[in-house]
Amino acid sequence: MQVRRITTDADLETALAIRHTVFVLGQNVPADLEHDAHDRTDATHYLALSAAGQPCGAARWRPTEAGVKLERFAVLAEYRNQQAGAALLAAVLHDVQAAHPAALVYLNAQLPAVRFYERHGFRKIGEKFTEADIEHYKMAFGKG
Repeated sequence: MQVRRITTDADLETALAIRHTVFVLGQNVPADLEHDAHDRTDATHYLALSAAGQPCGAARWRPTEAGVKLERFAVLAEYRNQQAGAALLAAVLHDVQAAHPAALVYLNAQLPAVRFYERHGFRKIGEKFTEADIEHYKMAFGKG
């Protein structure tokens, strides 16, 4: 798996299409919740590519009042369990920690992804909540 930070409009459109497939088509998240103003303003985006160079995953992060929020981690179904998510997370964490070394790094993990994030150094904070009819936990990176 290769991951690159998105620097072109074409790559951003590819990432948005992956997210649309995973979240809107696959999980029935309303499109107006999935696509927001942060996509084209203050978020930094990433694209995962398979060994064959096929775009297969996407993610983004952005600074918030609470710290740095990791968001919109999406891997196409046919590429899951092939380390695309781990590669995306590693690339995002590397850049976030370089740019904001003292910031709280957090995310809202869908229930099925909680164990994945725990394996990568995140811990649950707070109670389970529902967003877009999907159960989540807020999680923070590192020790707390």
